[in-house]
Amino acid sequence: MEKCFDTKKYLKIQKKAIEERLSKFSDRLYLEFGGKFIDDFHAVRTLPGYEANTKLKLLLSLKRDLGVIYCVSAKQLSEGKIRGDFGIGYDVATIKAVNDLKNYGLKVEGVVINRFNGEKEALLLIRQLEEMGVKVITRGEIKNYPNDIDLILSKNGFGKDNYLEVKNKLIVVWGAGPGSGKLSTCLGQIYHEIQRGENSGYAKFETFPVWNMEVEHPVNIAYEAATADLGDYNLIDPWHMKAYGIEAVNYNRDVESFPIIKKIFSQMLAKDNFSNCYQSPTDMGFNCLKSGIVDNEKIVEAAKKEINFYLFRYREEYKKGLVEKITLERMEELMTKIGIDEEYLITVKKAREVNGAAIELTDGRVITGKNSKFLTAFAAVLLNAVKTVSGIDDKYHLISPSVIAQIIKLNRSLGKTKPALNGAEIMLAWAISARDNPLAKKALSNIFKIKGCYLHAVDQPVVADKELFRKLGVWLSSDGQ
Repeated sequence: MEKCFDTKKYLKIQKKAIEERLSKFSDRLYLEFGGKFIDDFHAVRTLPGYEANTKLKLLLSLKRDLGVIYCVSAKQLSEGKIRGDFGIGYDVATIKAVNDLKNYGLKVEGVVINRFNGEKEALLLIRQLEEMGVKVITRGEIKNYPNDIDLILSKNGFGKDNYLEVKNKLIVVWGAGPGSGKLSTCLGQIYHEIQRGENSGYAKFETFPVWNMEVEHPVNIAYEAATADLGDYNLIDPWHMKAYGIEAVNYNRDVESFPIIKKIFSQMLAKDNFSNCYQSPTDMGFNCLKSGIVDNEKIVEAAKKEINFYLFRYREEYKKGLVEKITLERMEELMTKIGIDEEYLITVKKAREVNGAAIELTDGRVITGKNSKFLTAFAAVLLNAVKTVSGIDDKYHLISPSVIAQIIKLNRSLGKTKPALNGAEIMLAWAISARDNPLAKKALSNIFKIKGCYLHAVDQPVVADKELFRKLGVWLSSDGQ
């Protein structure tokens, strides 16, 4: 799909907004960061032209004394919560995030494990992080949080929690996903600093929902799809409407928690003007995403595809017992709301027609692949797609049939029940063939021309194929047969 979001323009405007917000606080600011900090593939698919590491670029552009706190929930660790875009658990996602932040030159202040009650999965992660030289603190659950404010703001509430020592002026608080305890971490840190006579503030940065777009714009509906497992939904911020007479889109958890948050801060910051500064949950943020949209019509199409794509992700997670049936029912409701069915992605219909796999190229052409005794549908569609983008006639072989036959023979000898080559296996044979076959070499040089394309298959991909297409930047979904 053509570029319809201008990342460069957006970054310029968003940076200015953050600088203005930072100037309102005299001392330390805790900035709660929602969504994916690195590799934000949901935003990439929803807003073609949005770069996966836009938030990272945004922070690196800020000339501030900046550190990052990473949060993860012990309950989600014990439940085996999966980060869907990578197919990895929150424990692995935490380690990956810490390494990524360090590699990009950002200071990791530490990791906070929230809702901790001795979970063995959390204890294992703590040992792994400490071996990496990362500071780790745990925070327990506070009874009747966040409603019992007197308990929360006492030595048996936030006062009982561990405090993570920080020195930086701007502290970005990021997490493994929704429910990781980012807000609670911010509030707890600020509580301890107030007890020590320090002056700290809070703000929030969320990419979605987009506050100044229609509540039922497909971009905002796509956010509901991405959080359907949490039951999030968008609504008009009543606090913002009351204060300013302006419609602003927010989501239920922020709207529901705002009066409690405001009361907590009004008590913690008795001498501060925080309660007057923020009149609504929308006030706490500074989302300038709409400024980057170049082509709304194409954005609408991309958002609808993203909603369809999430349906298949949740179906796979449902089969694994990771989400409840209500999540699938919620997805059906969202698709009905915007007038699409499960075959809105053209690849779904085409894959089912051939009982194999289908990929939609960037120019709109749809290429298919079928299962055979030599290749799985995943291997076939990969070869066919790259041949097409390379202008290579289908009659030519990229890999010698004798080489494929030898690999199949090996697979059989190893007891593989389905010896046909999968995508990962065909890639290895292809790379070797490129040494002597000019057409194979040409095609291999064009492999990333399928980046950003949607691919759907009737069969469930093996782990190696999931990893392959992820690395190629192909958005893979399946019926899971």
